[in-house]
Amino acid sequence: MIRRRVVVRGDVQGVFFRDSCRDAAQRAGVAGWVRNRDDGGVEAVFEGESEAVESICAWCRHGPAHAHVEAVNVTDEPSTGERGFTVR
Repeated sequence: MIRRRVVVRGDVQGVFFRDSCRDAAQRAGVAGWVRNRDDGGVEAVFEGESEAVESICAWCRHGPAHAHVEAVNVTDEPSTGERGFTVR
């Protein structure tokens, strides 16, 4: 099990990024959460099997159809036993 914190910057709010992220994470079997940030970015935590977490991190580099991702910052964190995936 691995855990990654991802901060996505660009035109990523108001384009269904969070809902699309939740759907992609659930399809991949990844636990965690996603939320909008006050600075206009989106922040997410993904926890699960390495391959699944890496796939959802890769998804964040483009996001849903109407998103314009300019930068993605990925940070490793210790696993905490997240369950399910929520939009905050």
